[in-house]
Amino acid sequence: MIVALAGGVGGAKLADGLASLFGSGLTVIVNTADDFEHLGLPISPDLDTVMYTLGGIANAETGWGVAGETWGFLEQVVRLGGPSWFRLGDRDLATHVLRANALRAGKGLTEITDQLCRHLDIAARILPMSDDPVRTIVHSVEGDLPFQEYFVRRKCEVPVTGFTFEGIAKSRPTAAVKGALEATDLEAIIFCPSNPFVSIDPIISVPGMRQLIVDARVPVIAVTPIIGGAAVKGPAAKMMRELGFESSPASVAARYRSLVAGFVVDIADAQLAPAIEAMGMAMHATEALMKGKSDRRRLAEVCVAFARSLGARGP
Repeated sequence: MIVALAGGVGGAKLADGLASLFGSGLTVIVNTADDFEHLGLPISPDLDTVMYTLGGIANAETGWGVAGETWGFLEQVVRLGGPSWFRLGDRDLATHVLRANALRAGKGLTEITDQLCRHLDIAARILPMSDDPVRTIVHSVEGDLPFQEYFVRRKCEVPVTGFTFEGIAKSRPTAAVKGALEATDLEAIIFCPSNPFVSIDPIISVPGMRQLIVDARVPVIAVTPIIGGAAVKGPAAKMMRELGFESSPASVAARYRSLVAGFVVDIADAQLAPAIEAMGMAMHATEALMKGKSDRRRLAEVCVAFARSLGARGP
């Protein structure tokens, strides 16, 4: 069994590669600090991206949303004077409506996600990091912004100064998350190539999560979301520069050094081996860019082999 920690598009791609290898032997713990309410509907962007990707229905061009989407609902919302900045497609809308009904019926996010995944014939387990609400607040030069306001409406253009995860102190890992990380057949934990600040940090900031990872006593590896100084997708590199860090895989490795035993970089950054190994981590360089399904599976194979090479050493 493998446990992966993931945010949105990049994390979903590697999770898809791992799912092709392990099927029901894969559990993906997903960031939910991006969640918010829009037009009265509960939206879970990272959960849905991972779910749509593993379900084979994700929009291949954007990496998020549903393939073959139509926009009749959004067009009518705009016609009636509603907001258009967050694009809810007609097929995507079904997920949010069903989630809203289930939440009103008293079901938790984990149970709801399980039900949706079953209908999409997803063998892997996709778990929210917590059933308790956590919300990322972006501190910026223009004041505090809810994450989706910064990410979608403001298109990440506002320089950031830091982040707060509202509700994190009251959140807890679910029984399902604990069960995955305490499983006797757990072989490795993989941090997917997701934004370290707003995708992975919220997951490992849930009280008790770090200890669960440490206590698992299995190799923990991470995959860089930065290649050649640039983010593959999203604002990670921009955030690094604005927060005073070098836009480099080494900066990502430094954030994970207390948890991670091995770090995967692209061959373009192979020269970073001395710096990363000086942090007490093994490093492996490979083709880290995932352009298609075959790349996802290949990178997943590389990650698993690398983790296995570390044995039970762990961090």
